[in-house]
Amino acid sequence: MAIKEIVYNSIKYNISYEIHNKNALDTIIFLHGWGSNKEIMKASFIRLSEDFRLLFIDLPGFGNSSIEQSLQTKEYADIIKLFLETLHVDTDIVFGHSFGGKVATLLNPKLLVLLSSAGILNKKSLKTEVKIKIFKLLKPIFGNGIYKIFATKDVDGLSQTMYETLKKVVDEDFSSIFASFKNSALLYWGREDTAVPLNNAHKINTLIDSSKLRIYSGGHFFFVDNAKRICQDFREDFKQR
Repeated sequence: MAIKEIVYNSIKYNISYEIHNKNALDTIIFLHGWGSNKEIMKASFIRLSEDFRLLFIDLPGFGNSSIEQSLQTKEYADIIKLFLETLHVDTDIVFGHSFGGKVATLLNPKLLVLLSSAGILNKKSLKTEVKIKIFKLLKPIFGNGIYKIFATKDVDGLSQTMYETLKKVVDEDFSSIFASFKNSALLYWGREDTAVPLNNAHKINTLIDSSKLRIYSGGHFFFVDNAKRICQDFREDFKQR
């Protein structure tokens, strides 16, 4: 593991990363999802180091990477762009899982690989809508501390900075951004995913003209149990792109 310090908007960020097979011709950049880190991506995709240079990154606020203030997804992308420039790494191929898929899309790689990517908004249940309204009514009285009472499991153990970040990124609609993506994209998805339903994959597949969808068994972390097959499929898709 290595740490690279960069400065973005006058704020220092320490970005944790690992590089494998440094001498390979093609580089794959891996961006994890919310609440995760580079280790789950490395465990699933390290076998690709036989053919590619692999760069695993902890996004700011996750793993061993620092965060100093709340961020929007675009700011995450800007920070990663700056980080990649310091390493002299081009965004040829980028894998992004869930939240990392939105960041990956903003990097505009030549080949985008989305693993159950976030970015398509689904209608909230009545229970969730009521919960949000009650929270908004009580916040002026009890302050930010009230969020712990209403928090979902996504915010368990989060600092206030990361909670504020989650609020900024959770309801972003990336439909227009997916539609404007003009390079090649591979969409790999879990059939039983309830966090980011398969219907979202079909929508993104329609929005991105040059995209291909592959469906696997499993839920939101389907790639963990299907890692070997996905790596084989990716090698095939990479050759045929």
